[in-house]
Amino acid sequence: MSHLMNTYARLPVAFVRGEGVWLWDENGKRYLDGVAGVAVNGLGHGHPRLTQAICEQARTLIHTSNLYEVKKQQELADQLARLSGMDKAFFCNSGAEANEAAIKLARLWGHGKGIEKPTIVVMEKSFHGRTMATLTATGSRKVQAGFEPLLGGFARVPYNDAEAVAQVAGHNKQVVGVLVEPLQGEGGVQVPDREYLGKLRRICDDHGWLLMLDEVQTGIGRTGKWFAHQHTDIRPDVMTLAKGLGSGVPIGACLARGEAADTFKPGNHGSTFGGNPLACAAALATLAAIDEQALCRHAAELGEFMLKGFTQELGGAKGIVDIRGLGLMIGIELDRPCGDLVKLALEQGLLINVTAEKTVRLLPPLVMTQDEASQLTQQVSALIKDLLNKS
Repeated sequence: MSHLMNTYARLPVAFVRGEGVWLWDENGKRYLDGVAGVAVNGLGHGHPRLTQAICEQARTLIHTSNLYEVKKQQELADQLARLSGMDKAFFCNSGAEANEAAIKLARLWGHGKGIEKPTIVVMEKSFHGRTMATLTATGSRKVQAGFEPLLGGFARVPYNDAEAVAQVAGHNKQVVGVLVEPLQGEGGVQVPDREYLGKLRRICDDHGWLLMLDEVQTGIGRTGKWFAHQHTDIRPDVMTLAKGLGSGVPIGACLARGEAADTFKPGNHGSTFGGNPLACAAALATLAAIDEQALCRHAAELGEFMLKGFTQELGGAKGIVDIRGLGLMIGIELDRPCGDLVKLALEQGLLINVTAEKTVRLLPPLVMTQDEASQLTQQVSALIKDLLNKS
């Protein structure tokens, strides 16, 4: 009997070693990693700069708490501000915690404006986490089911529909902000219209709302820019990060600018582990490696290469609904459930993911080479073709 709670439908494999985009199991079998720990291991596995930084920091100092100054936390905040144009950062341990901080910030900011019941506009098919506030914000009944009563203070509209957001403004005077993913990950790698974020920015400006971007999955080079919203000319008021920020060492961040950056005061929010020296050392090494190896540009170029490859292999095939993505965040939507592909891929030494039941999601490490990307594209295409031919 396992003493672990039954919270995961785990695949029957345990990895013991990794190098670059490859993992090895207990029996020595090698696997090509097309998931990167769900967009976490941007530097792949065993990256020398990252491992050196973690080892050196572990030998020196792991944790002191936020009762005291943490120099590396200040360094990391400075770096993120430089890359994003944001003003201040709060550090925590996960994407859910980062989004929780953003929700609390928006509510506190709203109360400061005299709004009695601050409300946040959120999207259908979104995913923001599994705490009570973030699962309420999430647009998935599967995530929410069984955890009622859910929290109030959210108004839900369709994704990629700015007009629906504008309509909320017409009848709800309690709205304080919009929380949205620049691309939806769990929702099936949904890429909105190019003008979508700009329209949301204008709506927020017109009504005095906060534009809050959940860049937990899309940030830190994943889409070919440091942050996905940088494919446009807008800036958010609040932005959340996690996943790729620490390359596997848990860390999250809630960034804010302008008036929103000064909303929290001592006692309003906090974290025991958040932004400790070890996590910040890992994040600083991650940012440095991405910069030095030009991995944002590499992700953009490799993503285009893979999308072209999938279009050549699968475009127009019966059973393929869409092939979409941005950078190294790629989705191939089928017209039928395709969860079985995950185990079939595993048997062939390949790690992939299926989300929203019908979409193969690929989130490979940013360090993947073109040859490795070609292998991933060919193997995944062959698996999909075989599934479609059997149906």
